[in-house]
Amino acid sequence: MTRTSLPLWVPLVEQRDFNPDTHTAVAADGVHVTFRDGQRRLCAKSGLWNANLGFGNRAIAKAVAAALESASYLPLFRSAHTHAIEAAEALLELPAHPFGKVIFSTSGSAANDAVMKLARQYCILIGEPERKLIVGLKGSYHGLTYGSQGLSGDDLGQPLYGVDTRNIRHVRFDDGGAELENLMRREGYRVAAVVVEPVLGSGAEAVPADFITALLAHREGQGFLLVADEVATGFGRIHSWFVTDEWPEAPDVIVTSKGLTNGTSACAALLVGTKVTETFDHTGAVFVHGETQAGTPAACAAILATIGEMAWVGHERLTRNVSVGLYELIRDLQGIDGVGESTGRGCMRGLKLYSDTGVPLHARATLAVVNRIHGAGAIVQPGPGRIQLLPALTYMEEDFQELHAAIAQGIREARRDGVFA
Repeated sequence: MTRTSLPLWVPLVEQRDFNPDTHTAVAADGVHVTFRDGQRRLCAKSGLWNANLGFGNRAIAKAVAAALESASYLPLFRSAHTHAIEAAEALLELPAHPFGKVIFSTSGSAANDAVMKLARQYCILIGEPERKLIVGLKGSYHGLTYGSQGLSGDDLGQPLYGVDTRNIRHVRFDDGGAELENLMRREGYRVAAVVVEPVLGSGAEAVPADFITALLAHREGQGFLLVADEVATGFGRIHSWFVTDEWPEAPDVIVTSKGLTNGTSACAALLVGTKVTETFDHTGAVFVHGETQAGTPAACAAILATIGEMAWVGHERLTRNVSVGLYELIRDLQGIDGVGESTGRGCMRGLKLYSDTGVPLHARATLAVVNRIHGAGAIVQPGPGRIQLLPALTYMEEDFQELHAAIAQGIREARRDGVFA
C-alpha cells in the first residue's frame, strides 16, 4: 500500500506523508496502543487526553453495552429520557460550586459553539442586545468547528477558512491582566462572555491565579458571563473534578468533555449556572440548539460509569501520584541537550524544546521529534515548540520508566538527524 492510497482522510496531516503502518492503530488496552506495524507503543496523551482511566475499562464498556441493548437511541429534541436526567443529576453533584442545569453536546468544539450562542441570547434576554463579543485567550484552543475555531486564540488557519472573527477578541493572560483591562475599558459594554481554559490545551500553559482574580472582578463590574472551558482540564486531569473548584467564585458555565466518558462516546456537557437558567425560565425563552447524537443513552451510561469508576479508584490520589511521576520524569529529561523548561499543572504538562541556536523548535521540527519518539515506542502530543505529556491516571512507575527511555531515545535520534541544528 502506498502512502496515498488509504480511503480514510486522516485529519491534521499531509495525506502524502502519512505512514499507514506506523500510525494506524489496531488495538488499545490499558496505557498501550498496538499499531499495524506490530509495535505496541506507550500512550502518553491518554488518547487525546480523554482516556483518563486508560483504554478498555471494563465497567464503562459493560455499562455502554447494557444501554445499547435497553435503548439503543433516544433523542433530546423536544423530549427527555431517564438516562440523560440521571447523568445530568450526577454531573451537577460534582463541582464544588452549584450549577442549575446540564445541556448535552457531542464534542468540546460543538459545546463551545453552543456556549457562545447561549451567552449572546442571555444578553438579549436581560435587555443588553449590544453584547455580542466573545473573548478568549491568546494561544487558546477551543475546537475546530466554525464558531470554536474562531474563538481559539491559536493560529489554526482561521483566515484560510473564512472563519468569522468580527465578534471575537483575544487577550493575553500572562501580563497581569493589562490587555483584559484595556479591552474592558474600551469595549466592556459589548462583551457577552469571556471563555477561559484554566490550562491551555495548546502548550499546557497554566492561567495564573491573579488573572482569574482580575477576571472575576471585571465580571462583577461589567456583567458578562464567565465560561470555564474545562474540556481538557476536567475529570481529574489537574486535581479534583474541575480546576474551577479552586476558584473563589463559580464560573457561569463549565464546558466539559474528553474525560467525561473516558473517551468512549462523542459527548460533552455544559453545566449552566442558575443565573442563566432562571433567566430563560422567567422569560419563557427557548434556546435553539440541539445535536442528534447529544446525550444518547449510551453516552449517558458512559458518563455515569466513568464517574463511578473515578470515585471507586480514588481519582484524586491517582492524580497526585501521576503528577509526582511527571515531575520526576520532566526533571530527568531536562538533563538532555535541547530540553528546556516545563509548563502546565497536574497531569497536563508541556516540555519545551530548543534548537542548538537557543530558539524554540519550529512546528515541523517539533513534529519530527514527536515522530522519532513514536518510533522509539511512545506517543506524545506536539505543542508550540514543545512536546505535551498527558498520561492516564493509571500510570505506574514502570510506565514512566518506559516513557523516559522512549523520549530520550527519540530526542537523541532527532539530534542525530539534524532536527535541532
